This record gives sequence, C-alpha cells and structure tokens, in this order.
Amino acid sequence: MFQRLATVATTWAMDYEIICVDDGSRDRTWELLKAQNQKDPRWRRLAFARNFGHQVAVSAGLYHATGDAVMIIDAGLQDPPEQISRLLEKWRAGYQVVYAVRTKRDDAMVKQFLAWGFYRLLSKAAPFDVPSDAGDFCLLDRRVVEVPNALPERNRYLRGLRAWSGFRQIGMEFERHARAADTPQYMFKKSFRLAMDGVFSFSTVPLRLATYLVLIVSLVAFLGALFTLCQKLFAEQFAKFGMTPGPHGIPTLVISTLFLGGVQLICLGILGEYLGRICDEVKGRPHWIIQDSAGLDAKTVPESCAK
Repeated sequence: MFQRLATVATTWAMDYEIICVDDGSRDRTWELLKAQNQKDPRWRRLAFARNFGHQVAVSAGLYHATGDAVMIIDAGLQDPPEQISRLLEKWRAGYQVVYAVRTKRDDAMVKQFLAWGFYRLLSKAAPFDVPSDAGDFCLLDRRVVEVPNALPERNRYLRGLRAWSGFRQIGMEFERHARAADTPQYMFKKSFRLAMDGVFSFSTVPLRLATYLVLIVSLVAFLGALFTLCQKLFAEQFAKFGMTPGPHGIPTLVISTLFLGGVQLICLGILGEYLGRICDEVKGRPHWIIQDSAGLDAKTVPESCAK
C-alpha cells in the first residue's frame, strides 16, 4: 500500500496528506506507520485505544483531513489506488462526490448475492437515491466532508450519509480486487451489522412493514375465526364438501398461537433495533478515543461529541 499509493501520488500534481487510521490492530501496523511517517511526514497516523469499527475509523479520518478534496480508501488494496486519478478528474470537472461503483468483486457467491440484495433493498427503502454497488471508496469535496463531521450520530453508515447529503454526485465503475494479504476482518457478522445500520438509520419502512404484517395476521385470524364459526353452525353443508369439523381444535390452536407469537416477536425485534440506536445516541459517548498520533494535532474526542 505504501509503494502503490506513493507512486500514484506523484501523478496528482498537487499537495497532499495521507491519514492512516489504525483501528486497534494487534500486529505491526503501528510500527510500520511510524516508520513511514518518519520517512515521509505527509503520511500521518492515528491509533485508536481499541477497535471502534470501520465506519468510525473512516469518520475519524474525515474529521482530521484538511484537504479541499478527501479520498476514502481501504488499506487492503481491494480498491486500487491507481483509480484515484480518475476520481480527481471528475472532481476537477465540478463534481463534489465521486463514488466508485463495483462492477466485479472477488468475494464468495453468497456474499455477492447478499450485497446485491441489500443495495436494492436500501435503494427502495430510503427516501432518497442511494447508488447500488457503491462502497466506501470515493472522493468527497470539502463542503461534503463537513456534513458528516457536523453530525453527532454514532451508528453511522457513511455511504448513506454521502448520498443523503446531496450535492453534485457521479459514479465511476471499477473492478474490486481481492485483499492483497492476510484474511479479511470484515466478515458476515460485521457486514450484517453495517447493513442493519444502513436500513434502520435511513428508513422507517421496517416499522411500517411490522404494522402491515400485524394487520395481515389480524385479518387472517379474523377470517379463520369466522370460517370456524360457520363450519360449526353449518356442519351438514360443510360435510358435503368434505370439510366436516374435527372433534377438537388443539392443532389449530397451537399453530395459531405460534404464528401470532412469532409475528409479535418480529415486531418487538424491529422496535428493539430502533430503541437500541436511540439509546446509543442519548448516551452521548465519543465516537472514538485516540491513543496515539503522529503528524496530526489529534484530539481525544471529536468536537461534535464534546459539545
């Protein structure tokens, strides 16, 4: 990453800084970043006191970035640094948000299918346009960077905030490569959590779906009760069609109870997701805590939280 990013940086013809955020790594990452900073002061670094999560790490980088244009790119080289020049060209042409759209990704088929479904679901659920297959790899104009920096919310989905902020946006297609080394740390659990943040942070559709589900179940239950009553009152007529009432309704009662109980638990789970996020916001804890830094006047907590 040091070699490839430093090589392409020579083609930008502009001053730049590179902020590396160490999100609580347990290997030699911090030592390598320290050596790179000593070699080239334009490489700056932040180290969290623990792992605060990918979206928080990106938010910290945006908070400390000072450039007129800010790039977001992962260090695993899945997003090729050579594509940055293409994004810069669009920014110079007047676009304030230039996001990379993945036309191909070296992931398991199941993950690709789930990602495809999630982006389409979010684009339908959100009240604004959310680009499909667009990851965190992007360029943001300074005016756009100030938007997430000013927001106090903690359960962040930056791709959604990027689309929600508006401004002049355009996508550019590219192929997402496999991770250059090591194994990906962003496995299914973290990806699922990020997807949940995306849906619940930008849409109330799950609440409406819960309401519709309850109404449908109530209607089915009412029709079932009406059918059972008619079956008892007109037993002879129903017997002609082979629908004679049974001696007891215990199986029906058990199935109905389990079905209604499942619907209620689903609705409670949806409410719990929203209440959990409200609880996180009310606590007002800082987004991140910085343990060490180099080349930056890094504050322990962002000003938006301190206020």
